[in-house]
Amino acid sequence: MNAVQALRDATEPKLVVAIIGGAVAGSEAAAACAARGAIPVVFEQGARPYGKIEDGLPRWHEKLRDKEYVKINDNLGSDAVIFVPNTEIGTALPWDELYREIGFSAVVLANGAWRDRRLPVEGADAYEGRGLVYQNELVYWFNHYDDEGYDGPVFEIPDETIVVGGGLASIDVVKIVNLELYARALRARDIEVDIVEMEIKGIPRTLEALGLRAEELGVKGCTLYYRRRKEDMPLASADNPTPEQLAKLQNARVKIMDRVIRKYFVKFEELSRPFHTIVEGDRLTGIRFQKTEVVDGRVRGLEGSEFDVDAPMVISSIGSIPRPIEGIPTKGELYYYDSWDTGEVHGLPGVFGLGNVLTGKGNIRDSRANAIEIVEKVVAAYLGVGDEPVETPDRVSADVDAVAKQAAAGAAMSVDAMRTLADRIEQRHEEVGYQSFPTWINTHASR
Repeated sequence: MNAVQALRDATEPKLVVAIIGGAVAGSEAAAACAARGAIPVVFEQGARPYGKIEDGLPRWHEKLRDKEYVKINDNLGSDAVIFVPNTEIGTALPWDELYREIGFSAVVLANGAWRDRRLPVEGADAYEGRGLVYQNELVYWFNHYDDEGYDGPVFEIPDETIVVGGGLASIDVVKIVNLELYARALRARDIEVDIVEMEIKGIPRTLEALGLRAEELGVKGCTLYYRRRKEDMPLASADNPTPEQLAKLQNARVKIMDRVIRKYFVKFEELSRPFHTIVEGDRLTGIRFQKTEVVDGRVRGLEGSEFDVDAPMVISSIGSIPRPIEGIPTKGELYYYDSWDTGEVHGLPGVFGLGNVLTGKGNIRDSRANAIEIVEKVVAAYLGVGDEPVETPDRVSADVDAVAKQAAAGAAMSVDAMRTLADRIEQRHEEVGYQSFPTWINTHASR
C-alpha cells in the first residue's frame, strides 16, 4: 500500500508531516519521519528533487552528484513517502492553506538557500548584468551551456575577473573562471581540452602534458577577495571547538586553500572587503576595497586603507539565502527562528527549519571526536585537492533526526483531514501528470 492510500484508508488519527523541499535535507527528513511512523508529504517546487545538488554544484562533481541522486531517490521513492512535484509553497499552494487549513502534524522547511546574498556595496545591484554577476546564475550557466536547446543566461568570462567571497561556493566559482580562461586560451591555439578533466588534473599538469607553460598563454586569471584571513575561511567547522581544535581547523583551512591556489592558479587577497563601486558609463568596471583587521572574531575596516581594483567582471559569491515565503516570518536575510539548535520558527508552532534554509551556510562540519581530520579530508576532496569526495557539504543526518523527533511529537491528523488531504494530493498529481516516483524521474531527465 502506498502512502496516499494509507491516508485514505486510515481508521485512526496519524502523524502526517509536510516537508518543503525534496533534496538532501528534505529527503532525509522524509525518511526519518517515515521511520518514526509518520506519513511524510514532500512538496518540491521543481520537477526534479535534487536542488543545489543538481544546479548548484559545478559539473565536475558528477560522481558526487550521482551518489546523492541515489540517496535522494531511495528516500523519496519509498512507498512510505508521498512526493508532490512542481508545487511551490507560496504560489501553487499558499502558506496559510498549508499551515492553517490542512492540519499537518508538523511542517519542515527544507527548501534550501537559493537566493544570492546581495553584494554589500551601496548601488552595486544597479549593475547586475552590466559588470556584476551573482554566483548562482553563473554556476547554472556553467553546468548547462552545452545542453541541447539551452536558453538560459550566457556569460563570456573576461580575463582578470574578480570574485568577492571566501566560502566553498566562491572557490567553485574561481575554479570555473580560471578553467574557462585557460580552456579558451588553449582553444585559440586549436587545442581542445575537457574542462572536467582539467579540473581533475589541475591546470599546471594539463599544461605540462601539452608541453606548454602558463606564461605562454598570457592568462592573468582570477582573484578571490575575502574580508577575513585565510585561516578564517568558512570552509570547515566543528561544533564548539576547543582552542586546540580551532588551531587545527585554521591550519587545515590554510593548507586546503594553498592547494587550491597551486592547482588552479587562483590569486587570493585576504583582509579586503568591498567598499565602493567603480563605474564607467552604465557598467561596473571594478571595486574599491578597504583593508580590514579581525579583532575578537569581528571584522573592522581600516580607515584610509582603500584601494581600487579594476575588473571587467565582478562575481559576488558571498552566500545564498532562502527565498521569502509569505506567511513565514523573517529576521534579516533568514527565516526568524526561536532556536538555532532546534530550528523552531518564531510564531509558528510545529514549524522547523532544516539544512541550508536554516543557516544559509554550505560549510562542512562534523561533530565526531576526530572531526578536524574528517572535515579536512571531506573539504579537500570536495574542492578537488584531495581524494574522491564521499559526501556533500550539507549532509545533515544529525539535525534531521532531531527535527524528525520534534515533528513526530506533533498532534495526529484526524481521519477526515487525512482523507481530504489524499483527495488534494491525487488532484495535484493529476494536474502535474505524476503517477509514481520512478516513472516521474525517468520521464523528467536532467536538463
